[in-house]
Amino acid sequence: MNVARGAEVLRAGGLVVFPTETVYGVGADATNPRAVARIFAAKGRPQFNPLISHVLGLSDAEGHGVLHPTARALIEKFWPGPLTIVVPRRADSPVAELACAGLATIALRSPSHPLARDLLAAFGGPVVAPSANRSGHVSATTAAHAAADLADAVDLILDGGASEVGLESTIVAIDAEGRATLLRPGAIGRAELEAVCGPLATPASETIAAPGMMESHYAPRARIILDAATPPVGAAYLAFGAEAPAGGLTLSASGDLTEAAANLYAHLRALDATGADTIAIAPIPGGGLAEAIRDRLARAAAPR
Repeated sequence: MNVARGAEVLRAGGLVVFPTETVYGVGADATNPRAVARIFAAKGRPQFNPLISHVLGLSDAEGHGVLHPTARALIEKFWPGPLTIVVPRRADSPVAELACAGLATIALRSPSHPLARDLLAAFGGPVVAPSANRSGHVSATTAAHAAADLADAVDLILDGGASEVGLESTIVAIDAEGRATLLRPGAIGRAELEAVCGPLATPASETIAAPGMMESHYAPRARIILDAATPPVGAAYLAFGAEAPAGGLTLSASGDLTEAAANLYAHLRALDATGADTIAIAPIPGGGLAEAIRDRLARAAAPR
């Protein structure tokens, strides 16, 4: 993989698609306002929707956010990995205002994918990287997915294979007093988080404090029907805990939530590509990853 070339593109204000363990991201120099603006243009992303700044670890995060001991505890437990923390932004952080959508907070994550970490190390600074797809569309879990949405709008695509997790990171906000709020469920479940930070609050429904909080998001072209126990007539069907029906797919025949999360976006894209007007999806019971999957599906099904 041409990591050195990727770092050069970032320094020149370009856009680089790269893999993380969650989904593929489209990255730019977080300190370059013009480069950050290119991401919003490429994705068609509303500018009130903040971006995650990717860093190598705790020492880098300290240069951008005010870290309460609770935030540090979460970082020490879950970084590098699929956890984003939203913390008060340091006044001297060089991250562009546009990346933070004018908020007094900053979203920080340390990815674990080796290629992502090599790119961050070679570049030597924070990289903003929302999911590598058009805004509101199904997230990209392969380089081919990213190319289908963004090939003409980016300067380089680094292919690191299929994403291992397949769902965006869990996002937790930690305020100056150490109070923790779950902004977006993800691969790290509520119980794991609460074992470190205590009870998690729920954000106000109208608040957009982090990526992925818009009501309509992660959406295919087709209309989505949730909690369909059997395939409706004329709809493409996405099963769970059962074999795929004729013309449909299954997230996991055995009901394995890790497998289901990894398959979610690729299967939504595949069923959407059939031309079906409606995609019906089986119930996804349980907590942990099931909560995150239901969150993404609810947003995919929301009015657009």
